[in-house]
Order: sequence, then structure tokens, then C-alpha cells
Amino acid sequence: MPSAEKKGLSFIIDWMRRLGRHEPAVLVAVLIIAGSLWGFAKLSDEVIEGDTHAVDRKLIIAMRNPQDLSDPLGPRWLEDMGRDFTALGGVGVLSFITLASAGFLFLKRKNRSAVFLLAAVAIGLALSFLLKSGFDRPRPDLVPHESNVYTASFPSGHAMMSAVTYLTLGMLLARHQPRRGLKAYLILLALIITLAVGLSRIYLGVHWPTDVLAGWSLGASWALLCWLLARWLQRRGKVEQEEGPK
Repeated sequence: MPSAEKKGLSFIIDWMRRLGRHEPAVLVAVLIIAGSLWGFAKLSDEVIEGDTHAVDRKLIIAMRNPQDLSDPLGPRWLEDMGRDFTALGGVGVLSFITLASAGFLFLKRKNRSAVFLLAAVAIGLALSFLLKSGFDRPRPDLVPHESNVYTASFPSGHAMMSAVTYLTLGMLLARHQPRRGLKAYLILLALIITLAVGLSRIYLGVHWPTDVLAGWSLGASWALLCWLLARWLQRRGKVEQEEGPK
């Protein structure tokens, strides 16, 4: 066997051994991050080329009354609920929840975890604005917007920041809960809120579906990266230890 092939095979074997020493949850997180980032890169390329426009258009119109595109499907209370859910992904609400959660961690004397949370959300917000400015995709113009908008469309800031904030909060707060059931509940609740916020943006006609999908991909990747970093810092004594299961 040529030396180059031997070196390549040796590298792969060594890499697999290194991965094998990690917990399954870490491996799953790494795979999800890699898949999400690859998906975002592929999706952004399709959006730039205009290949997603037909599907985006069809999905938005499917959520509207065929006789009157200014009327979202469903009764009035469903429209009100859509606006309620979309508000959960607004900067004001997310800032309040982040500060309140950081205050909770400070009161529990988890000071470094609180600072980590604030930094993770703040950097995620800055990344969201930078990406929006870079892609500068116009908002949907097929239907009237049921919510005020101020920035570009791709990726969805509400979808991305709800994933960044709620998933990061869910995973960090779950680290400091001793009961496994409570840990699972916090993470599941974060996932449900994140999905509801993203779907509400499409329902209200303020985002293309691909905007929301891209926001979810990036937000989930960032939240998982923060979780992996928190674990790494914890093992080096830079972040408070996770409470054991009961």
C-alpha cells in the first residue's frame, strides 16, 4: 500500500478512535451541527440562484384564502395567535427572557453560566443582523404582511434568534436541573416555541419558508455549538458544574 494511503487510513482510524472516546450526545450534536451548516450553505446557494422561489410562493399561498390572499387561512383567533407566537421571537421579548434567565442563574450563584448565556445570545443576534445585511433578500410581496418588518428577509431573524435564545436557554438551564424529566421538559419546550415562532412568520406572510428553514438551521447550530463549548469550559472549571441526575 502506498505511503499516502497508509497515512490517510491511519488518520481515519485515529479520528474514529478519538470520536469513540466521546459521549453519544456529543457525537450526535456534532453531526447535527455539520448537517445543519451544510444544509444552510446548500439552501443559501439555491436562494441566490432563485431556484426556491416557486416552492416558497406555493407554500405561502397555501396558507391563504384562495379567494382573498389578504386573508390567512383560519378564523380570526388563529390570526391573533399567529401574532402572539411571532412576538415570542421579537428582539424585545427575547432580550427580556434572556435577562430574566441570566438573573435566575446569578441568583443561583451560577455567575459564569449567566455571563456565558448573555454572550451566546448577544453574539447570535449580531450574527443574524450580519447575515441579513449580506444576503439582503427582499421580503415576500405576494400577500399583505400581518406584522411590521424592518430588516431583510434571509435568514429569518425571528426563526434564528428564537432557536438561538430558547434552545440555548433550554440546554443551559437543563444543565442546572437535577431531574432528567425536568431537563427533557425544558429542551422540549424550547423546541416547541422555536417551531411555533418560525411557522408564524410564514403564516403572517412576512417570510419565505426558506428564510425560516435557514434561520432554524443556523440557530440550532449556534445553540448546539454553545452547548458543546459550555461542556468544554465546564470540564476546565471555567463554567459551573452540571447537576447530577436524580
